Amino acid sequence: MYSVDRLRIKDLPKDERPRERLYKHGPSHLKTSELLALILKSGFQGTTAVQLGEQILTEYNNDLKRMAENRPKQFEAIKGVGAAKAAQLVAAFELGRRLARSHADRVKISSPSDVADMLMPLMRDLRKEVVCVMCLDTKGGVTTQGIAGDSDNEIQWGKKLISEDTVFEGTLNASVFHPREIFRFAIEESANSIVLAHNHPSGDPQPSQEDIRATKQLIEAGNYVGIKVLDHIIIGDGIFYSLKEEGVI
Repeated sequence: MYSVDRLRIKDLPKDERPRERLYKHGPSHLKTSELLALILKSGFQGTTAVQLGEQILTEYNNDLKRMAENRPKQFEAIKGVGAAKAAQLVAAFELGRRLARSHADRVKISSPSDVADMLMPLMRDLRKEVVCVMCLDTKGGVTTQGIAGDSDNEIQWGKKLISEDTVFEGTLNASVFHPREIFRFAIEESANSIVLAHNHPSGDPQPSQEDIRATKQLIEAGNYVGIKVLDHIIIGDGIFYSLKEEGVI
């Protein structure tokens, strides 16, 4: 008989168990609730792990992107999800984000659209602003003339991406935003140049005056330390804005 207090995956009929179905058919054949069940491991009070997974999905209208931005305490607010299960869910989503970034060592950045293509899936649905720095090496650079046509506006694209990381969360404000974290990261990665990117949760990528002011501050700091800031890309909802291409910087 099944326990009335705590149904486990192994209490299900064998052909309904997510783990056995995964081994037999592969993970792509499992429903999202079944994949969540494998992470959750168990249900609660007569609810199976699969049913708990379905409840979580219903809570978020099947929006995995919203779920991916949760902190553990937000998951804990759902009945049946304690601290351990919340941590497991957050860890699984973080692994997914790291996988999305793991191909950085073979990416070549040739234009602002390359930056947008790489970062938009990660940033477009975030509910708060995050600042990402992309560190580029010295190999394979292709010089293209900037908007104004002078040497100061030449952009060195076609460089290999060394690494990228989120270095700041919150509104980009020149009065409180310091370039030291960005350039400490760039120096540690031995970057020759960097591309700055951040998102606008509103979906509108038009830069604010603070965006422009902070970017110019970073350009000056980069010139001082010998690491060129190639561009600042703002990610919106399916669209992006390049401050360099638009002649703002």
